[in-house]
Amino acid sequence: MSAEHLEELLTVLALRPDGEDAFTGSHPSRNPVRTFGGQMMAQAFVAASRTVSPKLPPSTLSMHFIAGGDPTKDLHFQVVRLRDERRFANRRVDVTQDGVLLGTALVSHLAGGRGLEHNVPAPQVPHPDGLPTIEDLLVGYEQTVPLFVEALKPIQWRYTNDPAWVMRDKGDRLEHNRVWMTADAPMPEDPVLHAAALVYSSDTTVLDSIITTHGLSWGFDRIFAVTMNHSVWFHRPICFDEWVLYATSSPVAADSRGLSSGHFFDTDGRVLATIVQEGIVKHFPGAG
Repeated sequence: MSAEHLEELLTVLALRPDGEDAFTGSHPSRNPVRTFGGQMMAQAFVAASRTVSPKLPPSTLSMHFIAGGDPTKDLHFQVVRLRDERRFANRRVDVTQDGVLLGTALVSHLAGGRGLEHNVPAPQVPHPDGLPTIEDLLVGYEQTVPLFVEALKPIQWRYTNDPAWVMRDKGDRLEHNRVWMTADAPMPEDPVLHAAALVYSSDTTVLDSIITTHGLSWGFDRIFAVTMNHSVWFHRPICFDEWVLYATSSPVAADSRGLSSGHFFDTDGRVLATIVQEGIVKHFPGAG
């Protein structure tokens, strides 16, 4: 089933040209009540990348969310060319629906060449082979987290720690979240799509550490969460039909806002990308 879901994601990422530097994007068949932020970001990234030379790899994506999208309607992506040079390019992408601005992304591409290299060490975690699948971890929790059960699953997840709902059921707390991810089938040999799949996936578990730090979980507790802004820094080429480890934690939560940050590592322990996301997160005790 996940392979079929991956095909659906790739269809969603295949934006339709719609005028000068403009594109139209659809939604998948399975959606939350609002357009999934990871989908909108991935589509905005693709829109920007289709106007840039393939010789320029992505360096940064930063998106500010302004309004929620209606998943029954298409999204419109207007690319603004801010600067083009031999080794770098900058784009702004405005995402609208029925004339309403839903979000704005700034995307940069840069061919930096060789230079100094180092990265933080990858967490010591079990290899994904042998770890339970997301389907395994949802057994018995179908009524607790039905939105997760029914969600589009184009990406394999292999948690190295208990997911929020299992942790909460055990009465534990967890200050980090580490998940192996990969596309469930071979992807096209298009670097834009591999990077877009990472962008899409970067919005799937990043806020979890905010609530698990407090021993809370989606489904068990009444929690309102919405993303305000999300940034991705691309460090190395991405092959998203191979396993990557997404390790995140939350350094701070205050004023009903939570911040999560983390890295994607390849199986050799190299940092592929860095993620930072801020969201409004509100907990209503006694209302779960």
